[in-house]
Amino acid sequence: MRTNRVISAVDSHTEGMPTRVVTGGVGVIPGATMNDKRLHFIEHLDDLRLFLMNEPRGHAAMSGAILQPSTRPDCDWGVVYIEVSGCLPMCGHGTIGVATVLVETGMVAVTEPVTEIRLDTPAGPVTARVAVEDGRAASVTIENVPSYVDALDTSVEVPGYGTVPYSMAFGGNFYAMVDLDAVGLPFDRARQQDILKAGLAIMDAINTTAPPLHPEIAGLDHCHHVEFIAPGSDAKHSRHAMAIHPGWFDRSPCGTGTSARMAELWARGALDLDTDFVNESFIGSRFIGRLVRETTVGDRPAVVPTVTGRAWITGTAQYMLDPTDPFPTGFQF
Repeated sequence: MRTNRVISAVDSHTEGMPTRVVTGGVGVIPGATMNDKRLHFIEHLDDLRLFLMNEPRGHAAMSGAILQPSTRPDCDWGVVYIEVSGCLPMCGHGTIGVATVLVETGMVAVTEPVTEIRLDTPAGPVTARVAVEDGRAASVTIENVPSYVDALDTSVEVPGYGTVPYSMAFGGNFYAMVDLDAVGLPFDRARQQDILKAGLAIMDAINTTAPPLHPEIAGLDHCHHVEFIAPGSDAKHSRHAMAIHPGWFDRSPCGTGTSARMAELWARGALDLDTDFVNESFIGSRFIGRLVRETTVGDRPAVVPTVTGRAWITGTAQYMLDPTDPFPTGFQF
């Protein structure tokens, strides 16, 4: 058996969305901070992302996380998040998957009933509190990075769709929140291709005319997510279809998207601190969110959210590359 690359990983899914947690074979990514590592990875190591995320090792909605030594003395592990769309500053479902893997593989000291893990992410430090029952991770609550509204009740001209109202919020990534009714589509998976087409058109229009820019995180200057809000959603229970660049849906309720949605509702005065918020995905899985305190991001009012969800390990693997393989970075189909 010939190979010039061996990557060890523990695969999992969080409420339906995969996280391939890379535990070995990568080495230490250069960079003084975790965001520096993310930017270095984008520029110099993107072939590894493609190798792990693309077919035949991955698929069109693959997601992963590469474990790294922390760059901060107050964190246990560092994480670089990868998926088919690129390298994210933060990933909520991925963090829940990482915390579950760390507990269930014994890569952190495990205590019951709660094991607390501090993670160094490109968006900032994130705390994962793992509810442990009989040695297994029953659920994970992440305390996410500060979340805020970038634009409330604005609009963009989208070819083929006219004027589309939206709000832009940050929850670890930027999210354009659009009512499905605004593009004349039903909350129906039978219409997923129509919803996805509208989402990609909206992303393109926003990134062309009014791209968001994070005041503190270098390289975060685009919107790759459209959170289509289903009719009947409110500040207690919201349903959505999450369209993601370059053309897929989040299967989970999306942790950073849940954080952004709560920040939007808080900015409207619709969601108070310390109040449960249920966010439901396109496949019916759910996260429970709460806003735990107010803060600022730059000069913007912001909130600190928590998101609770579950993950399950689906397998372990060593991913290899035969030197004669004609598709060394896989392929998209």
